[in-house]
Amino acid sequence: MSVAEAVQRRLRIGITAVERAGTGMWTGTLALLTLWPLALALVLPRVAPFAMGRLRAVADVERRRLGLPTGLPPQSELRAVLTDPATGRELRWLGLHATVGFFLGAVGLTIAIDIVRDGLFPLYWRFVPAADATPAIGWPLIRTQGGAWLVGLMGAGYLLLTLYALPYLVTLQELPGRRLLRPAPGEDMAMRIAELTATRAAALDAHAVELRRIERALHDGTQNRLVAVNVLLGAARRAVRRDPDTADEILERAQSAAELALAELRGVVRSILPPVLSDRSLPDALASLAATCPVPVTVDADVPGRCAASVEATAYFVAAEALTNVAKHSGASRASITLTRAADVLRLVVTDDGHGGADADGGTGLTGIRRRAEAHDGTVTLTSPVGGPTTVEVELPCGL
Repeated sequence: MSVAEAVQRRLRIGITAVERAGTGMWTGTLALLTLWPLALALVLPRVAPFAMGRLRAVADVERRRLGLPTGLPPQSELRAVLTDPATGRELRWLGLHATVGFFLGAVGLTIAIDIVRDGLFPLYWRFVPAADATPAIGWPLIRTQGGAWLVGLMGAGYLLLTLYALPYLVTLQELPGRRLLRPAPGEDMAMRIAELTATRAAALDAHAVELRRIERALHDGTQNRLVAVNVLLGAARRAVRRDPDTADEILERAQSAAELALAELRGVVRSILPPVLSDRSLPDALASLAATCPVPVTVDADVPGRCAASVEATAYFVAAEALTNVAKHSGASRASITLTRAADVLRLVVTDDGHGGADADGGTGLTGIRRRAEAHDGTVTLTSPVGGPTTVEVELPCGL
């Protein structure tokens, strides 16, 4: 690994740590707010069902953040909820995350903010009131340019903390959730069976939809072309003796129709498995997709080796569907595709600078993307605030 690659990798680790600290602080805030209805339930038992529901909902938010299974079976009676071992684990997590988790998330974000505040201090300290000319820690007052450069060095120190210490801090922040919110073995098995049943049904539905699409493409396109070829050949055969010039014209039309039929047939075949994907590689196939998209697309692919053919085909069609959505619905001026592989997980991210507001249930192809990914036990994360940008992130297990 070159020095530049090592620096880029460390920067990615630091940025990811800041994101994890921020999302951890957010769920810590939710946990802190959930303490109030729980405390109120001790005085007003009628509030208990609502408080327990909030507890489970907040715990599920943290489970999704940590990539843990969600959807523990709900209990209809309060007694069952209170005696459920999962409830006790969630209560212990809530207390820890609302205090320690919130504090660690705040520390992580503060360090990240102080990188900018102190790092740029030598550039702006003269333009702030004298009482505010201090480093992030608030001491001492800076009255010289040399002192300002020392504060800038403190900003560099915060950067090193972010790159090398913050990942361990967020790991500590997430530790209670990973230990307490993980389902018990029996619960995990039941949830896993339910999840596999659902994804199998979705995969079968997706397969049936794909077969119907291929059938329509062959019936409405290629078959009609071949029927036309057959009709033209019959007309040419009847005209060959009485009017050879007409027969030659009809044969030329038949040849053109046959060429169109072959072109449409190639298109159907490519939609099943693109030749570039089997002949070359997934990054090459994505580059080919990007080149045909009406919106300018950049591709950044860092994938050592090949994955299973089914995984690569799923990633390809996910990218194709996402770029189709970008071209049709986003109003974007540019987009990007990022493909990476870490351990046994293939990660595909498609981002555009459009107007956002994409809805996974809005009929824009995102449901198909989710079904394709879930058929491989993968996950799909959609981030599309109104005003943009829109990011579709897909993670596919690719270990053999």
